[in-house]
Amino acid sequence: MASVVVIGPGAIGGVLAALAAERGHEVAVAVRTPFDSLRVRSGADGPEREAPVTIHTDPATLGPADWVVVATKAQHTAAAAGWLEAATGPGTVVVVAQNGVDQERRVAGLVHPEAVAVPAVVVLGAEAVEPGRIVHHGYGRLTLPAGPWVEGLRAVVGGGDDGVEVVGSDDIRTDTWRKLISNAVANPITALTLRRGDVLGEDTSADLVVGLAREVVAVARAEGAAVTDADVTALRRHYATMPAGTGTSMLYDRLAGRPLEHEHLTGTVVAAGERHGVPTPLNTAVLALLRAIRP
Repeated sequence: MASVVVIGPGAIGGVLAALAAERGHEVAVAVRTPFDSLRVRSGADGPEREAPVTIHTDPATLGPADWVVVATKAQHTAAAAGWLEAATGPGTVVVVAQNGVDQERRVAGLVHPEAVAVPAVVVLGAEAVEPGRIVHHGYGRLTLPAGPWVEGLRAVVGGGDDGVEVVGSDDIRTDTWRKLISNAVANPITALTLRRGDVLGEDTSADLVVGLAREVVAVARAEGAAVTDADVTALRRHYATMPAGTGTSMLYDRLAGRPLEHEHLTGTVVAAGERHGVPTPLNTAVLALLRAIRP
C-alpha cells in the first residue's frame, strides 16, 4: 500500500484520489474549500460512490508521502507551497498533473530537495459539479516521462474498468506541446462562447480552430517539439467525433466564476512565439479577449 497526497481534488485530482483510494492506497486530499466527503459519479447517469479518503485543510496534519499529485490549476501552484513542503520527503514522487508545458518547473524549490518531480500530460474527462462531487465521463490517460514512476503510478491509479491508462514517453516535450495544441484551441473557444465541445466541430468555427492550431504547431516546432500539420488534422477529426456535451476545464471555470488558466495555455503560446519570432496573431487576439474576462 502506498501513501498518496492529492493537492487540488477538483475534476482531475478528485478522480485520481478516488481511484487510488479504491485500490487500497492511503489517500489524503489537501483542500482550500472544505467538504465532508469525496464522491465520484461514473458518467452523467451512473452510480455515485464515496471514496475512502481523508480530507485535510491544514498542511501541519500531513507528513511525507510516497506519491504527491499536484492537480491544482497552474496559476495556483505557488499557493500550494505549504502543502508541498509538508507532503514531500526523500524519494517522494511528485506528479504535476497540470496543463501547459514544463510543469515540473512550477514546483522547483517548493518540494523536498530529494523528491522527484515529473510532469504529466493529462487526458481525462471529468467535471467538478461542486466541491467534493465529481463526474467522471469514463476515459483517462496520464503520460509521464519514461522512468520507474510509470509502473508505480500505474499501480496506484490504473487497472480495472474505471482506471486511467498510465504510459511512459521518450519525448515528453512533444507530448506536452501536442496537448497544448488542443488546450489552446478548445479551452478558449468554449470559454469565450460559453458552449460545450460541439462548437469545435461546426463549420463556422473551422477556420478559427485550424488557424489557432497551426500557430501553436509553428511555435511548438520552434521549441523543439516534433509536431506537424498532421496534428491539426487529427485535432479536427477528434472534435468532429467528440461525445455530445463534452466541456473543457476553462469553460467549467468560467461558468463557476473561477479565475481562468489562459496565461498558462494561450499565454504560453504567445510568449514562446515572441521569443522565437513566430507570429501568433489569432492566439494574441484570443489572449486579449480572455484577459478581459472578469470572474
